Amino acid sequence: MRTFMDENFLLENETAIRLYHDYAKDLPIIDYHCHLSPKEIYENKKFKNITDIWLYGDHYKWRVMRTNGVDEEYITGNASDYDKFMAWAKTVPMLIGNPLYNWTHLELQRFFGIQEVLNEQTAPGIWEKVNALLDSDEYRARDFIRNSKVNVVCTTDDPTDSLEYHLKLRDDTDFETKVFPSFRPDKALEINKEGFTEWVGKLQKVSGLKIDSYESFLEALKSRVEFFHSVGGRVSDHALDTMMYADTSEEEAKTYFERALSGEKVSVEGEKIFKSYTLTFLGKLYAKHEWVMQFHINALRNNNSRMLKELGPDTGYDSMNDETIAKPLARLLDSLERENALPKTILYSLNPKDNNTIAAMIGNFQGGGVPGKIQFGTAWWFNDTKSGMLDQMQTLANMGVFSRFIGMLTDSRSFLSYTRHEYFRRLVCTFIGNWVENGEVPNDIEFLGGIVEGISYQNAKEYFDFE
Repeated sequence: MRTFMDENFLLENETAIRLYHDYAKDLPIIDYHCHLSPKEIYENKKFKNITDIWLYGDHYKWRVMRTNGVDEEYITGNASDYDKFMAWAKTVPMLIGNPLYNWTHLELQRFFGIQEVLNEQTAPGIWEKVNALLDSDEYRARDFIRNSKVNVVCTTDDPTDSLEYHLKLRDDTDFETKVFPSFRPDKALEINKEGFTEWVGKLQKVSGLKIDSYESFLEALKSRVEFFHSVGGRVSDHALDTMMYADTSEEEAKTYFERALSGEKVSVEGEKIFKSYTLTFLGKLYAKHEWVMQFHINALRNNNSRMLKELGPDTGYDSMNDETIAKPLARLLDSLERENALPKTILYSLNPKDNNTIAAMIGNFQGGGVPGKIQFGTAWWFNDTKSGMLDQMQTLANMGVFSRFIGMLTDSRSFLSYTRHEYFRRLVCTFIGNWVENGEVPNDIEFLGGIVEGISYQNAKEYFDFE
């Protein structure tokens, strides 16, 4: 019987153990997609207590607490931080089989040196131990990044953001980790969502351009891409919850933009036309600036309308969508490829039914002498589980070039989530180790170690080429 989460946790054979400890364990991290606050990084936030750093804003935890019968008062309500922590501690023992169970204990072990299992009995002592550490000046926001060996952090930023804290971080010589913005123009595309015209007003203000036409709207977006680029931005990110595409023209898109700007609701076909032209316009800009474009596809957001009204978005009421993606995705990528303007692109789907579709799709648009130009992104959100990660890796290996995979990202608002890279790297080593143990690949540890290093760090380093 194995010891609970010992040094060989998740490593199922001797080859995996060697690969992890000799090649993966000590590598740095490139976190090319996360939701950390650049303000909190710049200000080097000091956390009040473990609830502050662990439970504030973490809708992964909120969902399972609700499922465990915890009242909302102890999740997002007015209960004390101690009582919220105790509610989480009572939930954790019920989570066996969920990655949150292992992530919780990895975070306690790696960041705070606590080997105890978290439960209702141990929680008061853990509360005291962690809070005592957080009260020191060695457990602040930057320390968690630095101690995780993070070389690059890419936050998620609206085109209208001033990037004030990115500019300050760029000039801060006391912090070695590079913090870059990612361009997230979802609000520019969602012409039927409430607040679109107000957002265009913000874009007008920050760009300094009067937006009174579709042409000037595109010009304003272009100016923001150029501004993000000047601050070190090299990545865009799009939430394409519904994948749609239509061959269209600027003139057609203009018609629907003008209707939306006047406050009208646009038809589904009109929305498709507007999004298609605007997205291809942006894709060409990304290619021109040698950016990486990311598509996060098939999320079904804000399903609980009562709780959306009460708590707002991103509070734990999203799930997988099951929209068809193959044809519109292929047509969108091809529209850029036809003009030799398809940037490096990473495709993710929240629904694992799309794994084979994406793994096959990326092979259609590779080339240009760029290894893995089009990437099947790592298992995301509901899929960053043991089985979800292994399934994504197996599908990619079946149809593509697994050794060119750019690996894990954090996709988190928590400064403690960097242990997810360790979790992922351990699974990569077991995945490859099983091939060796089964005689499917040669037992060439040095060669396989190079592949592990690539997937864990080096491939992303070369793919993004952050300056």
